[in-house]
Amino acid sequence: MLSSRPTPANAALVITALVMTALGITACDGTDAPDSKARVQQLRAQTTTPADREWRAYLGDPASDQHSKLTQVTPDNVHRLQRAWEYDPGNQGLMPTNPLIVSGVLYGLDGHKNLFALNAITGEELWVYRFNRKTTAKGAGRGLVYWQGASPEGEPLSYILLGQEDGLYAIDAVSGQRVREFGDNGRVDLRAGLDRPPGEVNVAANTPGTLYGNLLITGFATSEDYSASPGHIRAYRLPAGTLEWTFRTVPAAGEFGADTWPADNLEKRGGANAWAGLTVDETRGMVFVPTGSAGYDFYGANRAGDNLFANSLIALDARTGKRLWHYQVVRHDLWDRDLPTPPNLVTVKRDGVSIPAVAQATKSGHVFVFHRETGEPLFPIEEIPLQGEGLPGEYLPASQPLPTAPPPFTQQSYVPAEAPDDAVITSTSGMTTNQPYPVPSTEGAVIMPGIDGGAEWGGQAWDADTGLLYINANEVPWTIRMQAVDEGSSGADSPETAYRLFCAHCHGADRRGMGDAFPSLLDVNDKYWPWEIWEIVRNGRGRMPGFGHQPWYYSLGAIVYLYQADGTETAAAPAGPDDEAEAYGAQFQVLRDERNLPASKPPWGSLTAVDISAGGIAWRIPLGDYPHAIDQGLSGYGAENYGGPVVTAGGLLFIAATPDSKIRAFNKRTGALLWEDRLPAAGFATPAVYEAGGKQFIVIAAGGGKLDQPTGSSYIAYVLPD
Repeated sequence: MLSSRPTPANAALVITALVMTALGITACDGTDAPDSKARVQQLRAQTTTPADREWRAYLGDPASDQHSKLTQVTPDNVHRLQRAWEYDPGNQGLMPTNPLIVSGVLYGLDGHKNLFALNAITGEELWVYRFNRKTTAKGAGRGLVYWQGASPEGEPLSYILLGQEDGLYAIDAVSGQRVREFGDNGRVDLRAGLDRPPGEVNVAANTPGTLYGNLLITGFATSEDYSASPGHIRAYRLPAGTLEWTFRTVPAAGEFGADTWPADNLEKRGGANAWAGLTVDETRGMVFVPTGSAGYDFYGANRAGDNLFANSLIALDARTGKRLWHYQVVRHDLWDRDLPTPPNLVTVKRDGVSIPAVAQATKSGHVFVFHRETGEPLFPIEEIPLQGEGLPGEYLPASQPLPTAPPPFTQQSYVPAEAPDDAVITSTSGMTTNQPYPVPSTEGAVIMPGIDGGAEWGGQAWDADTGLLYINANEVPWTIRMQAVDEGSSGADSPETAYRLFCAHCHGADRRGMGDAFPSLLDVNDKYWPWEIWEIVRNGRGRMPGFGHQPWYYSLGAIVYLYQADGTETAAAPAGPDDEAEAYGAQFQVLRDERNLPASKPPWGSLTAVDISAGGIAWRIPLGDYPHAIDQGLSGYGAENYGGPVVTAGGLLFIAATPDSKIRAFNKRTGALLWEDRLPAAGFATPAVYEAGGKQFIVIAAGGGKLDQPTGSSYIAYVLPD
């Protein structure tokens, strides 16, 4: 931590340090356990657990079931669970990782996104592959891919595949060494093949892809600004990592859907990327792709039209990438309503017939259910007209689709908390409320649930035995207000202009931020050294995109400005909408009261069991608590939550996800709470359930670091006592 703020007098020192960092960043990586291969081989040889009783894929299997067939832990004995082991890799940070368990070995990521292998029974470290990333590097990984196959010569191979910023890496699952034969020296550049020079592309692989045979099919994260990269879906053939096929989610000229974009700037448009993960129907050879918003995601004057395939569920032929069908859930998104989670492969039973279906949960708190093979909606969908006029130059679709069943799994209307304080009343005065898609305006709107959902990236659990889909959700209101912005007045090449281009539309022209979503930068020099800020700006962190695709001196200017700004800033433009005469940026934040609690009627977070066949709600309960709410004597109201559930054949649902740092077990049929334990930090991740040594384990990554909670660095595993 800096002891004092660098002043303009020593700005040269700041610039010198940053330039050295920009031009001299190097890192070596590798595994530091010389006997690791022998140790893993021995453990594998001793393991007899069937593959379907482990946890060999992200979220359990390619179908994204988040389901375990294990029955050893039941509603009758779950209260006896105790800690089997705790592993602390020592690197604190966000750990939203759903780990893998393969042949008795647990693979996970620490807070610096280093890959490690553990004995799944004891938690003993077998090896660590260190990428030597900074803590500030682009967000932690949500998961991994395990592939097992053979070389062209027939030699058995097994890889752990994972993303690091804009690279896809293969690590040998046994030795923990980089697979040099994969891609280019063990790395595939995800910037290549996006129809733009790689240096102009901004991508990050935070969520793992999925396998169909020897094809690794994957999307990626990008910014949601005007600089967003196009969100191509790619398939890479293993073991070499060669590109097999590409599906353009922003269609090229002449392709299907191109007429839903303006022809004069189609090649500049981006977004529509699959950042939340993919789902594969292995039997039918189909991959289901949920996509995000087009950039810029709150003002779309430069992208008139419905913007296929943004905000869509797309069914592709997994072998070829050919589109089979699609459904656009949000047309011309202006609300950041990207599809936040992999869809679930479910079964709808009607009149004695089982219908293969796919269910997509949304940020708005709805579940769309389609026939898996044809895309036909299995429940009626109604069109909700948009009310009001758009901002100057904006294109507005006439309506948006919403399903009539199942009913929403979140509150849909903003109902103020009892006795709302004056600040809340004042801040929402004149705003649009209680519209599912309020037209963006300078007066502002309250959107419920907020732009983080509703459903979020933790995913949903599907239980075929009960026919229930389990969804945890956020139920807090956000405010969105559009602001007309200018180009600044301090010169095109000045530090102030650099800040305007890359920072101000989120953190504000005055650097004061916008609540929890975008923190204040006023005291950033008291928190980080300049080179640490450089790492954040170049690589991103959390929901912030990286700007490594921009010339290094642009980022340098923005950072220098943070140390020199004198508080006289004016409004700033969100990175330039292709020379429109006027631009707009969004300011948004959670609507909170003077107690720092959501300014709405609880629950503020919930867990819901949706009866997919009946199109109804089986049960719904509040989930979790805010620690500062408990301190004020408030409990049982629910809280925002990040991470997902796992359901078991033994009758249980396990979930952490909440800011009160607890992991809980519920009766999957009734929602009754049966067991809970306090973690060393909040478990903002999805658990894994697996068998090892004849015992059923439940493991959760406890990294904290969200919702104002401290960071941690532990993985905790639970088991029944002997």
